[in-house]
Amino acid sequence: MIAAIGAGLILPAHAQEPAPAATLEEVVVTGSREATPLSATPAAIGKMDNKALEDAKATNITQAVNQIPGVHMVDLGNEQHSMSIRQPITTNAVYQYLEDGVPIRPLGVFNHNALNEVNLTGAGEIEVLKGPASSLYGSNAVGGSVNFITQAPALKPEGKIGLQASSEGYKRLDTGASDTWGDFGLRFAHYSARLRDSWRQYNDMDKDSVTLRGDYAASDRAALRLLLTHNNLDTQTPGSLNESDYRNQPAISYQTFTYRRDETTRLSATLDREWSKDSLSTVTLFARDNEHGQNPAYSIRNCAVSATCPTGYVGNINTNSYTSLGLDARQRRDFSFLDSRLIAGLTYDRSPNNYVEDKINVTRDANNVYTGYATSTRNRDYDTLIRNSALYAQYELSPGAATRVVAGGRYDTIGYDFTNNLTPGSSTGAPSETRSFHHFSPKLGMTYKFTPATHMYANYSQGFIPPEVSSLYARLAVPDLRSSVFDNYELGVRSAFGGGKGKLDAAVYRLDGKDELVSYQIAVGNSEPRNAGKTRHAGVELGASYAPSARWDTRLAATVAHHEYVDYDVSSTLIGDGKGKLDAAVYRLDGKDELVSYQIAVGNSEPRNAGKTRHAGVELGASYAPSARWDTRLAATVAHHEYVDYDVSSTLSYDGKVIKGAPRNIGFAEVAYKPVHGLRLGLEAQYVSEYWMNDANTVEYPGHTVFNLRTSYTSGAWETWLKLMNLRDEKYSTSAGSSYSGVGAYNADTMNTYTPGDPRTLWLGVAYRFGAEKQ
Repeated sequence: MIAAIGAGLILPAHAQEPAPAATLEEVVVTGSREATPLSATPAAIGKMDNKALEDAKATNITQAVNQIPGVHMVDLGNEQHSMSIRQPITTNAVYQYLEDGVPIRPLGVFNHNALNEVNLTGAGEIEVLKGPASSLYGSNAVGGSVNFITQAPALKPEGKIGLQASSEGYKRLDTGASDTWGDFGLRFAHYSARLRDSWRQYNDMDKDSVTLRGDYAASDRAALRLLLTHNNLDTQTPGSLNESDYRNQPAISYQTFTYRRDETTRLSATLDREWSKDSLSTVTLFARDNEHGQNPAYSIRNCAVSATCPTGYVGNINTNSYTSLGLDARQRRDFSFLDSRLIAGLTYDRSPNNYVEDKINVTRDANNVYTGYATSTRNRDYDTLIRNSALYAQYELSPGAATRVVAGGRYDTIGYDFTNNLTPGSSTGAPSETRSFHHFSPKLGMTYKFTPATHMYANYSQGFIPPEVSSLYARLAVPDLRSSVFDNYELGVRSAFGGGKGKLDAAVYRLDGKDELVSYQIAVGNSEPRNAGKTRHAGVELGASYAPSARWDTRLAATVAHHEYVDYDVSSTLIGDGKGKLDAAVYRLDGKDELVSYQIAVGNSEPRNAGKTRHAGVELGASYAPSARWDTRLAATVAHHEYVDYDVSSTLSYDGKVIKGAPRNIGFAEVAYKPVHGLRLGLEAQYVSEYWMNDANTVEYPGHTVFNLRTSYTSGAWETWLKLMNLRDEKYSTSAGSSYSGVGAYNADTMNTYTPGDPRTLWLGVAYRFGAEKQ
């Protein structure tokens, strides 16, 4: 079944209803690296355009992308996060995060918090390509690829200054300006945020983010784009809570010294040269500089008192930095034969990486609060030269007027030159070595247009993930992990109906993995990476929107995970006179050697390869706008994620178990109403169903539903807005896990951890815009 949440607001009309806007062909770039009609793209792509981003008034990226069908981004506080796109909620390296098509981090050093390195105010659009895209973007592009497309400079002078604050101590300043002088245009976007004295103890944050984009038209056939992004995050980390404290006093924190500090800078230069109307060359040079330091709350754990553990508790402090230089060059050529197109290119990325980790002895008082620490021994100190070179190509053709076929592939060569600066050992890591991985990732898809407003697509693609540098060398003394491989099958339908007022998007998918890398939790604070034999992920994703008039705007997004689902049938396509749209897809992704995090205990995990995994499901999106005053959207996903083959040890097997952190159903719905010109009222609901907290499927999180109210009013150059988040003051957890293996005694307080969600919070904001078109 498909779970969805809906709500409505009924207010009187006060103005004549405007005529609905004309329906335009939707264009995306992430599916082929070139601007392509969505109807000709055989892949499930969700999109938030500039208007949707403005309406969301998102304080962080989580509040924006969770409106896209099949996307569930978990807010871990202060711009920290994990992600679920055709995967369970995970911190594993199964996603590719892009800015204007360029990965924001090199492979081998994925970080699940990487999107705090993106300036949302600089983005004009967000596109999410769901499922493997390794044929275009290389490794890690398995669950999905999230592309932040920066906003181009304005043709006329414009600017913005905004202030916002919350009832829980958050304050923020937004500024922006743009103009074009002759052939050169410039756009500046910035925000500075501060959090003090919030509802949770030990939760202060400072964040500054700047994007500067310059566009230069060198001639009528050549254009240069320069992009500079800088982000600086300094945040305290209150960490998770045990079972009793989460239920009885969720505002407390056990931490007094843990932190996360990220400073990142990215620079890119892209030159487009059009040789003829059928030929285009694109060359991008890019550089990155990243400094990450943390004293992580999640690594603190207990230990037997001894000479090496004098206080009974240990943790670590680490720094992880890299610099990058890279090149992406591609050629696009169009042919008259079957209206075909060839895109071919090469990529090279060179990223020296340094990692240092010190063990700390931690003290804890009688109230379970960690009060201090002393630095002990050095656990890790290594340098790794990461090199990735790749050749890729994609060929598109139309054997019939209604059919488009796309075939492509990419061959990646990845090298790790690892130097251990310490004497190798069980606590200091492996000997210095050189290791390489090679993989060819194919893709084959097609689209078929039933009518100008309704089309379907089918797609097979493969994704792969080599072990991360940290998985090989930061936790294991003997690195023996294998690359994970995923096979993806999907079927989708997209439709517009009702004169463009409605949209529907549905997808069914299945994704099977082999040797998926999981984090095996040995105990709280103690995990290690391991390969799970086989995994399976399956589901349905649904998105819908409907705007019957200019005053109404309704959206729905839902994901349903049915863990025993075998066969998926997409419901019949909705049709109409262009007022609505339908988008549906069916997929299957088979994984080999998928890397998972195996939790040995709370605070102690290690990466392991799961032999085979399977992920499958259906995605559906819909929207309908019968008039300019109504706008309705819906999105849903039905997903199934399982270990097909995963033996943790000779005596413990998780074969056939549902992967932990995989909600059966995920839903989003919004109804918006515009009673007068410039005023928008929106009520939304976000639903997460129950899911298993451990791989043994014995400890379950019950799920939650959170309602949010958003209002905004624009008058001339001024805009004000109000958000009431968690309207019902629901007590919930954004992330829940358990180290219980299913064998032996179970103790909820020592094995279960919860990250409490924010209570009811009021946000107020005001902005002044000059030069832009008045609303």
